[in-house]
Formats: sequence, C-alpha cells, structure tokens
Amino acid sequence: MKYTSTRGRCEAESAAAIARGIAADGGLYVPEEFPRLGAADLDRLAELDYRGRAKEILSRYLTDFTPEEIARCVDAAYTGTFDGDTPAPLVEVAPGMHLLELWHGPTCAFKDLALQLLPHLLTVSARKAAPDKTLVILVATSGDTGKAALAGFAGVEGTRIIVFYPRDGVSEMQKLQMTTQRGNNVAVCAVDGNFDDAQSGVKAIFADGTMRAELDAKNLAFSSANSINFGRLVPQIVYYVSAWCDLRKAGKCAADGAVNVAVPTGNFGNILAAYYAKRMGVPIRRFICASNRNSILTDFIRSGVYDRNREFYTTSSPSMDILISSNLERLLWHLSGNDCRSVAAWMESLRSTGRYEVPAELGKRLRDEFHGDWCGEEGTRATIGRLFRENGYLCDTHTAVAVDVCTRYRAESGDDTPCIVASTASPFKFAPAVLSAISPEEKLSADGFALLERLSRVSGAAVPKALAELRSLPVLHRSSVPRTGMEGFIREFLG
Repeated sequence: MKYTSTRGRCEAESAAAIARGIAADGGLYVPEEFPRLGAADLDRLAELDYRGRAKEILSRYLTDFTPEEIARCVDAAYTGTFDGDTPAPLVEVAPGMHLLELWHGPTCAFKDLALQLLPHLLTVSARKAAPDKTLVILVATSGDTGKAALAGFAGVEGTRIIVFYPRDGVSEMQKLQMTTQRGNNVAVCAVDGNFDDAQSGVKAIFADGTMRAELDAKNLAFSSANSINFGRLVPQIVYYVSAWCDLRKAGKCAADGAVNVAVPTGNFGNILAAYYAKRMGVPIRRFICASNRNSILTDFIRSGVYDRNREFYTTSSPSMDILISSNLERLLWHLSGNDCRSVAAWMESLRSTGRYEVPAELGKRLRDEFHGDWCGEEGTRATIGRLFRENGYLCDTHTAVAVDVCTRYRAESGDDTPCIVASTASPFKFAPAVLSAISPEEKLSADGFALLERLSRVSGAAVPKALAELRSLPVLHRSSVPRTGMEGFIREFLG
C-alpha cells in the first residue's frame, strides 16, 4: 500500500511514512486507498482475540512488513501490558450506550493502545527506511500522549524522545507521570503556552530544513509519536473494529449491524480512526464529535468555518483543550476527493490568518456523517455525578463530555442506534474534578495522592497502581522554556 501526503508532494510506503512521522512538505501521510473488510472478513475477525484482530488489521495497512514482523510487534505490545485479557473492554452503562474502556494500560489512558505498539513499529520501520539513523521522537502533548510515549520509548535502542507539554495545561497527575520518567534517552520540558503552542513549535521544527540537515549530518532523523504519525493512528483503528466485533458477537448491534461512535475529541485522531474503520467496511452510521468548552470542532462541523481566533479555555478535560486539530487535515483530504491543493491552501490560511472555510458541498458531506456538539464544565460535573449515582459507574472528565453529548444527541434526534462511546482515561487521572462531581461536599486537599485515596474510598474503585506508585518516584525533569525556546532545548539535549 502506498501513502501520500495530504499536501501532495510526497509519497512513501508504510515503513518510510512511519519512520518519517510527517511528510517533508508539512502534510500528513494518508493511505491512497482503504483496505476492505467484507462480511466474511468481519465474521472471521469476530472469532479472534484482540491480538489476532490487530495482526489482521495492521497487515492490511503495513504491506511492506512481513507477517512475522507484525506478529512480533503486536505480541510485544499487548502481552502482559494491559489489565486482564482484553485491552479494550466494553461496558454498557445505559441501554444502547457502550463505553469502550481504553485506559487499562500502563499509563491509564487511551494513548497506551497505540503507544505500546508504536515503538515496535518504528524500530522495524527504521531498519527498513533509515537503517543507519537514530530516531529523535518529538512529541507535543496535551497530557496523555506524553507519558504514554515516554513509557513506550524509554530505553528503546536507536531512539531518543523529547516531550513538550503546556506548563499549566495538564493535570497534576499527568505532569507527575511525565516528570518522573526514567531513561537515559528521554527528555521532558514544559512550554510557556498552551498545547497549540507546543504542537505548532514541533511542526515548525519538523519543517526546518536547516535543522534536518544538521541532524542528518549526525545520523539522526526526526520522527513523531503524536497522531500526526500514521503509525500512531493505525493501532487506533483496531480498537473500533474490535469493539464492533464484540458488540456483534453479543447481539447488541442494530438489526443491520450498524452502530454509532461517540468520541471526546481534541486533536481529531481518535475519531478519525473510527472513520477509517468505517471506510474499511465496519457499519458505522454516525460519528458524534464531542468537544469541551473549546468548541472549535463543533463550530466547524456546523458552519464549515474553522476559526482559531477565539478565546482559549483551560478546562477539567485538558487533553481536549486544543484549537488546532491536526488530524482534521486528513479528513479534509478524504472528503475533498483527495484534493491536496485545496488542503494545502486551507492549512496555509490557518497558519497565516488562523482560519479557513471549506466549500458548502464539502461541509454537507461532513455533516452527513458527523454530528458536532460540546459540553461545558457544569455539564461535565453533572454527567460524572449522574453516571455514578444512577449507574454505579465512575468516569473521567473527557469521557463525561462524550457521554453528555451522546445522550443529548440520542434524545434530540431520536436515533437509538447502539453507540460505542470512547472512554479515554482513568477517572483517577483527574481526581479533583471527579471527586467534587460525585461528592460535592468534599474539601479538596492540595495533596494529589490524598485525593486519590479519598476518591477510592468514596467510589469503592481501586487506585491504579501506576498512579499510586508515583508518590515514591523522584521528579527528574524540571526544564521549562518559552514558546521560542523549544529548538534550543532540542539542540542542548542532542548535544
């Protein structure tokens, strides 16, 4: 299978696309066509376990990998690294509403499903596409990607990883997870700004030809663990295919096998993976794109105008505090009929003016498949409290946003199609907000670990071991730079 840049000037096979992370023209790699899963294929996948399904899906996209290479990567990623035998279990919290729990991995967030696999895919890709290079993994994170990437790449031979996070834009637990990371190939640095500042800085460094030439002279090459890297995206397709297979086996899909999918969405990669699953043949009727108060995606879906010239809000769902949704570029390429010139023009307009507008016919195609809505802070708290009181289910702030938007969509539209709702993080990663939602009378302590214990006592749920053990770990990374200092930090780390 061939991959092309959304901006039209680069092509690659899968190994090269994964090793590079982002195309040299600044675009994102997309498959030129989608592999198809027929009814017989889906029936066969339904009989496999998660690892078997992953091997099958990956083999359709990574056609320059051998079956043995794919099997080794998948087995290494999903054997003994997740709680229980099912990395992504489904829990029905209301009739027709199934939460896809994606947080049973080592960092308690959905990024683990991809970032336990990506280091293995990258090392194989590097041997094929850049055999003499040490890969320098650049990551901008709004919270969860950073730790998941650090956990995946720490100590991996032939790689070095640098994570940038917004200094005041992640939860205390997310920050501790990153700043306590061990490994002589890892670096973590706060950025004085928000996630968009960190992400824009990383993209600019990728596009810097002088920087790339300097790295090349030292046998180094940039790559990415963000979802701009297709190697991050393809493992996410797996859990949507797998979730549908589980519902189908349980007899809980619609009569024709159809489901809807609701995703709490910031950078658009997670919901894009569901769209790719549909393009492969999974019968998904509707994508419910749920935003927090930073509702830029809601406005875009409704109007066709993407405008980041607006107030930025810091919320209790920080992984969605984003105004530049990178993976939307991939969807625009597909919906526009692979029109790379228009995509490049829209992205240049976003860079130079902060906005762009798509043609009316493209906007209609978008709305035919995607419903966009948002949930504010009060709605988030109310949903967490209601789910706990009425269903005995404890969810995090991001999941609550998706549940709220999905619930209102079902009520207002009358669409009772069974829905898969992506549950993206353990509630303990956002203990202050979750505790105040289920027990408003609680006085919140400044001690984050005391809050974990209190949330456990009130809810009856156990504190994840990966979070509890942070108490005893020393902080190893204290660096902080202004928005313009990211390149200098990279140079210093790489010597």
